[in-house]
Amino acid sequence: MKNTQRFNSFAEFYTFYLAEHSNSTCRRLHFAGTSLVLALLVYILATSNWLLFPALPVAGYGFAWVGHFFFEKNRPATFLHPLYSLMGDFVMYRDMLVGKVSF
Repeated sequence: MKNTQRFNSFAEFYTFYLAEHSNSTCRRLHFAGTSLVLALLVYILATSNWLLFPALPVAGYGFAWVGHFFFEKNRPATFLHPLYSLMGDFVMYRDMLVGKVSF
C-alpha cells in the first residue's frame, strides 16, 4: 500500500508512524537498530574511525526494514517521509525506554 499522505507537523506524522509500527517484533528490531546506531556513533566519535560512518544507516535501516518487510508487512515510511521517519525512530526509541510505547 502506497502512502502519499501529507503531514502538517511531526506530531501529526508520529501518530501515523506509531500505527505503522503496531507489530512488537518490528518495534524491537527498530530498537535494536537504533541502539546499534547510537553505540556505533559513540565508538566512531571516541576513536575517530570515520571509515565506519557509512555503517550507521546500514545498521539502523537494516534492522528496521527487516521488521517492516517480514513482520509488519508494510513499506517503511522512510521512502516517502525520510526526515520525519528518522525523527520518529528516535522519538519511538525514547518512548520505548520510558514505557510510553511497549516493547
